[in-house]
Amino acid sequence: MDFDFYLSFVTVNWWRFVIVAVAAYLLGSINTAVMVTRIVTKGKKDIRQLGSGNAGFTNVLRSVGKVPAIITIVSDALKCVIAVILGGIVFSFIGTESQVLSNEFVNCGKYIAGIFCILGHSYPIYFHFKGGKGVVTAAALMLVEDWRVFLCILTTFLIIFLVTKIISAASITCAALYAPYTFAVTFIFDYLSGAGYSLAYVILSTCAALVIGIFVAVKHKENIKRLLRGEEKKITAKK
Repeated sequence: MDFDFYLSFVTVNWWRFVIVAVAAYLLGSINTAVMVTRIVTKGKKDIRQLGSGNAGFTNVLRSVGKVPAIITIVSDALKCVIAVILGGIVFSFIGTESQVLSNEFVNCGKYIAGIFCILGHSYPIYFHFKGGKGVVTAAALMLVEDWRVFLCILTTFLIIFLVTKIISAASITCAALYAPYTFAVTFIFDYLSGAGYSLAYVILSTCAALVIGIFVAVKHKENIKRLLRGEEKKITAKK
């Protein structure tokens, strides 16, 4: 299979892309950090005006508390899982006699859903387009899309976090390694192993991972500046 085939595939199935993209974006726009903070503070505070100003798990943990943070991380992951599964289902109805080709289509649907869910999380239409950085939603995409890549990312995250105690450092490192991990796993285990996946799929999945990685890294630009200055806060157990 070559890229011309994928181009014709997109031309014929453009409406599937639109459905998946819109649905995933709207799901991603349900920002739990904002909602939970408003509920806990009885509408008096906005998480985007507390702490780092980010509408995500880490800022909720620091500014609001552990229970709201747990609710936030679970909900942010769940909405992306739902979006990605939906994307896979929509693309699973494309008729093909090849199971491998069908799997490639399903995975394409998952990537599209994941990307737009992350976009919705970061720029939620329900909350004036100001949301989080997409780390948890990206992790959920990785888990549903390819558990092998997810394990590589999770291992890397835990190692960096245990060494530095800084969530942003671990998140940025994982964002940078998402594309290389995706290429290595799909190229070795899906292409070279004789599983039947095309090189075009390996490249396209790597490009999708690269887009997500760059997006998450850019959203952490202020964290990167603080890391370089040695001012980024660590997560430590309170006595």
